[in-house]
Amino acid sequence: MTPEEVVVAIKDIIQTIAPDEEVDGLDMNERLRDQIELDSMDFLDIVMELRKLYGVQVPEEDYKELGTLQGCVDYLGPKLADKELHCASRA
Repeated sequence: MTPEEVVVAIKDIIQTIAPDEEVDGLDMNERLRDQIELDSMDFLDIVMELRKLYGVQVPEEDYKELGTLQGCVDYLGPKLADKELHCASRA
């Protein structure tokens, strides 16, 4: 997966979990929770979807790495490098 595809994957997961949230204008470096309504359960759902769709385990101590879209790209990019993009909400 390219960095751009990682962003698409994360936005797709957010859209699946919080369908009323607008994800197209998200700032890459601003905290996701400051831009859209995500509570701690939503965040756990994101982590669970990453595991379900891509087989990526994110240990609790690394959750902070997923605070921004850029953080997601930096942290998940190497883990998703050999994965294929799945888009549930845009299929």
